Amino acid sequence: MPHTSRFTIVGNHLAQHAELSLVAIGIGVHIQSLPAGSKVGIKALAARFAEGETRIATALRELEAHGYLHRRHVRLANGRMVTRTVFCNHPGAVLRAGAVVAPQEAPVPEESHPPVRVPPRTAPEPPRRPLPQPRELTPELRRTASAILADLRSHAKELVLSEDDIEELIPGVAAWLEREVRPDAIRHALTTQLPQPPKYPAKIVKHRLTALLPPPLPGAEELAPAARRTLVIPLQSCDRCDRAFRSREPGHCRGCRSELTAAAA
Repeated sequence: MPHTSRFTIVGNHLAQHAELSLVAIGIGVHIQSLPAGSKVGIKALAARFAEGETRIATALRELEAHGYLHRRHVRLANGRMVTRTVFCNHPGAVLRAGAVVAPQEAPVPEESHPPVRVPPRTAPEPPRRPLPQPRELTPELRRTASAILADLRSHAKELVLSEDDIEELIPGVAAWLEREVRPDAIRHALTTQLPQPPKYPAKIVKHRLTALLPPPLPGAEELAPAARRTLVIPLQSCDRCDRAFRSREPGHCRGCRSELTAAAA
């Protein structure tokens, strides 16, 4: 005889679940039969059934792992954290119901056209980097940079620079000096492995001053060891009182642990 009142429809996906324990299936059926807003916490279920808080907590975690149960930690107006439980009689049904399938347009046959050869696009040349500039071109930096540039021909006879070339390149050498690069290191970077014969000495020097510019020396803050990141411990639901607490593993909150320890003593 079919039921006409006070009955619950339970899907076989829950009643015959291949991975859920019998306790988890029974609790799932019981929760599904309750009206909305009923208390389904660990303590409420333990007061109704004889399985005990530990077995009920394990069963709830099984239902949660398979998508039948969702628990969220909510902060009340008084600042207290509580656990809110939502039971799904069919996991994923809400997501599937909300999905809208876009209508597919009927394919339109394409007209056959002979292939058109498109020449490959050539990538535009990247803009040339500007000559490095010092934060402040002091008279001392200008004097030292000018001397280094004028003396290049003593170390590489090909690098004969005009006065206009030296005036243009002074800021680049000053930027190296400002980054605490020694003059002999600058001279070595500008005079070694030159192309033969160098057609445009000033352009070679400008390119090397720009492309080989070393980074500024790190300060004490950059060389200090990195500070340890703050470890965030997740929230858990107490297996005894259902109160939210922070722990790496599920179990009991501090108050329940103290009570259990006192009872065991």
